[in-house]
Amino acid sequence: MFDKVKDIEAKYLEIEKSLADPKQIADRRRLQQLAKTYSELSPIVSAYKEYQKTQSEIEDTLPLVEDESDEELVELAKSELKYLNEQKDGLEERLKILMLPKDPNDVKNVIMEIRAGTGGEEASLFASEIFRMYSRYVERQGWKLDLLSSHPTGLKGFKEVIFSIQGDRIYSQLKYEGGIHRVQRVPETETSGRIHTSAVSVAVLPEAEEVDLVINQTDLRIDTMRSSGPGGQSVNTTDSAVRITHLPTGLVVTCQDEKSQHKNRAKAMKILRSRLLEKMEDEQKAERAETRRSMVGSGDRSEKIRTYNFPQSRVTDHRIGLSVYQLDTILDGQLHRFIEALTAADQAEKLKNL
Repeated sequence: MFDKVKDIEAKYLEIEKSLADPKQIADRRRLQQLAKTYSELSPIVSAYKEYQKTQSEIEDTLPLVEDESDEELVELAKSELKYLNEQKDGLEERLKILMLPKDPNDVKNVIMEIRAGTGGEEASLFASEIFRMYSRYVERQGWKLDLLSSHPTGLKGFKEVIFSIQGDRIYSQLKYEGGIHRVQRVPETETSGRIHTSAVSVAVLPEAEEVDLVINQTDLRIDTMRSSGPGGQSVNTTDSAVRITHLPTGLVVTCQDEKSQHKNRAKAMKILRSRLLEKMEDEQKAERAETRRSMVGSGDRSEKIRTYNFPQSRVTDHRIGLSVYQLDTILDGQLHRFIEALTAADQAEKLKNL
């Protein structure tokens, strides 16, 4: 492992030198890639330097332990040595985790898609609650949420809502949220008090940047139309809605939330680019026959991942068997317990398989 770490440190220093070269400024794409790689390697190099420093301190302390002329000094040295060895073990474990194969999408922003599934209007209402849950989590993290597309229902629910989230390493934290989210509760319209089960699907897509994917304009058919649904202030009286069809794949994206056709087109392109990236990565995974599911699941949107049980005020993640009896706080965006536990479970599985 340390041979690999030394190679990474050498690469890090080489990139550092390149970033300081004025000639790199002319090539914006290469500069972006270098800066991204530099940022990804920084935690490894930093942990390695700390490890080296601790190792050096251990070597300096060892002679003091062997010095029998001063018992008090020997005891102090032994105590210090114990602390340094524990620190060294912790840093070694940290380096192992940092050296695990990286998901290149971890540093990306995300596009999330929430769709009502089985359960009719109750599922649409739950889709709205799940959207609020993620909105509150975004607020708590100090990130930014941008609504891209929505199809509201008459009872304050959503058939579908699509939004982007921008911030620091968003995908690394939200990638485990993709799948089926199930709710068990008595709907307001249920007179007999019977518990109903409804579901929504959540897709978490890494937001594709222009450097990730180049889309040929000749591969696109762009149609404009009048927006449908609740209107006012010209939203239903001008051709502001945009539908983009990617001809080679047949993928279709429609955006109509903005009054401006230009803004709707930009948002539709953002969704299309991310869906194309996901499709491309799925095909690559299939080619490599990566069919084995990890401990925390594949992130497949058809997989039931979590149940929100209102009568028991319980939220259960089925992939790791974690139940939290604080449904209100979870729906208010306090998702850290699940996200931390899922991340730890994924890391443990990868370490086990090394």
